[in-house]
Amino acid sequence: MTRIARRALLGAAAALALLAGPAGAAERIKVGVTPGPHAQIMEKVAEIAAGKDLEIEIIEFSDYVLPNAALAAGDLDANSFQHQPYLDRQVEDRGYDLVAIARNVNFPMGIYSKKVGGLAELPEGARVGIPNDPTNGGRALALLASGGVIGLPEGLGHRASVLDITDNPKNLRIVEIDAAQLPRSLDDLDAAAVNTNYAVEAGMSPVEDSILIEPKDSPYANLIVVRADEKDREVFKTLVESYHNDEVRAFIAETFKGAVVAAW
Repeated sequence: MTRIARRALLGAAAALALLAGPAGAAERIKVGVTPGPHAQIMEKVAEIAAGKDLEIEIIEFSDYVLPNAALAAGDLDANSFQHQPYLDRQVEDRGYDLVAIARNVNFPMGIYSKKVGGLAELPEGARVGIPNDPTNGGRALALLASGGVIGLPEGLGHRASVLDITDNPKNLRIVEIDAAQLPRSLDDLDAAAVNTNYAVEAGMSPVEDSILIEPKDSPYANLIVVRADEKDREVFKTLVESYHNDEVRAFIAETFKGAVVAAW
């Protein structure tokens, strides 16, 4: 079973919540995130929300599948880890009644390698890892195509699959791996497309260590997602206000140095 680590609010945030009103006045919600930047940012959001009578319990998931399953099942109130194309695919494939209520941050995907300094240096038959979920896999293929090492039909974008590759002059072998495992697989691969949250968690700098990275204005802004029948709850307005805060924006800029950028 995938490990789920539960984090309580920072002690300071809890103290602020107690000061904000009488005992029992603060509302409490559970928000699912992936480890690394999403968790770090949500901790900062929790500090701010505590001053607005909202306590946030942060629950970490080590993959991209469980946060939506947990939200749909009612085990979470919201999650913060995915972009719109991934959400759309999950809704279509699994029938989840989930909707986005706000944008939060953008994580430019990068190509990383321990063996070459650029895509042009990839050898014949090189093994290149991409995420094994369809949306991020297609996003990785689009990034490789932008680097000129494969060809894809015009306009496919994140909907591309390995079967759609039209040109592969180096006969690259595309290896589909769970997104969270890609940083640890770099020793066995010639290169890999890694989502920024997993790259940062593994100690890699997208700005300094990637050999190719998406532009900062890529269309893959991440989202705060809730169940559709609860999207108008007042507590979610407080959550979004707490996230879309100048202190959070400054924290993102200072902490991640351009590897993660505010998308609101």
